Amino acid sequence: MSNMENIQTKKERAVLAGLSAASMDEHERSTEVSMEELAALVETAGGESVAIVMQSRPSPDPRSFIGDGKVRELKELIEANDCDLAVFDNELSPSQMRVLGEELGVKVLDRSGLILDIFAQRARTREGQLQVELAQYKYLLPRLTGMWSHLVRQTASGGSSPIGTRGPGETQLETDRRHIRRKIQKLEEELAAVRKVRSTQRRKREKNAMPVVALVGYTNAGKSTLLNCLTGSDIPANDRLFDTLDTTTRRLRIDETQEVLLSDTVGFIRKLPTHLIEAFKATLEELSYADVLLHVIDISNPEWVEQARVVDRLILQLGAQATPCIRVYNKCDAYIGILPHGEDVVCISAKSGEGAAELVEKLSKMLDRGKRRVSLRLPYAASALVDALNREAVIHSMEYTDDGIEAEVTVSPELFGRIKEYIPGYTEPREDWE
Repeated sequence: MSNMENIQTKKERAVLAGLSAASMDEHERSTEVSMEELAALVETAGGESVAIVMQSRPSPDPRSFIGDGKVRELKELIEANDCDLAVFDNELSPSQMRVLGEELGVKVLDRSGLILDIFAQRARTREGQLQVELAQYKYLLPRLTGMWSHLVRQTASGGSSPIGTRGPGETQLETDRRHIRRKIQKLEEELAAVRKVRSTQRRKREKNAMPVVALVGYTNAGKSTLLNCLTGSDIPANDRLFDTLDTTTRRLRIDETQEVLLSDTVGFIRKLPTHLIEAFKATLEELSYADVLLHVIDISNPEWVEQARVVDRLILQLGAQATPCIRVYNKCDAYIGILPHGEDVVCISAKSGEGAAELVEKLSKMLDRGKRRVSLRLPYAASALVDALNREAVIHSMEYTDDGIEAEVTVSPELFGRIKEYIPGYTEPREDWE
């Protein structure tokens, strides 16, 4: 094997650092669990974690975030383990990042930067790539200053500047800031165009009245495996964080009268950077249009309660809390203890397919809530309603007689209101007080 190949196959070695400061919000503090997750993220990005350093202090050090003593300790660890990367579990300010980079002598990333890097590797569709690029530029903009330390700043009065850089003029930094702001604007326009196409597709789906069911859940909860299990597709489902970034949609026949669209969405994760939620709003806006959410929870994970809470918080942030939701407890075969139960709760194993039939039945019931099967007698004068029935109802039979149209249909509550006067012998139910 040549030296060149050797270099390519060498995994980047990373040292991980986390801070738990009393002044931070509870969910921003580093814990053993969040550090484990960070190690899994490093692995997903193609690196390996060789050491973990945790630090507790009343509040972050404004200059170096973890304090000078810990910086020295980190530097020794990096040199002893031949690391190329220091990854922080918390959000770093641009100046802290610069200080840490200079003092540690290796590339410094915070959790957001790492997640962005993974997203950049994973995005497949044009839309996914646009979203990632946009988030990256927004992340980069405040961090530019540190990147140009190799360029000599221009000084209007000469001084020790090299020839040709004296006098007024635009610094590289300003040029780049402007360039990036332009890029951001262009990307936002392109994304708006993509969203427009999406909403057209969505309207078409609404016209076809095919309900949309969205799968949501913490990263690695088994959403893609469940999608495969229900629809018999072969979407790659790997045991990796953020394996699905682009929304995958598949059809699923629930019963002889009902087909739904199942959408797989990007996995959620705690401490997901805000500009990432912003960038992925388009992928996730499917949620607010979904008829039902399937919240997939990996019950074999000891942290499942906290993970489910993170997802519930994000559903709230995206304004989809009113959408009916079934909690799907996955990997039940690996769980020891009393399984959760309740009306909108299903326990399954997406890998073996156990519990899938019960889930489909629950889904069918949830979509059918309020639907009624009725016999109608429509006069020909009301034949415009036949179009509505063709579009929005399940027609079991329809006969054209001399007196009008006789039909047997299953309708939604909304359509029922429009056709009830044509149900022979129908009387409005009386209220108690009438």
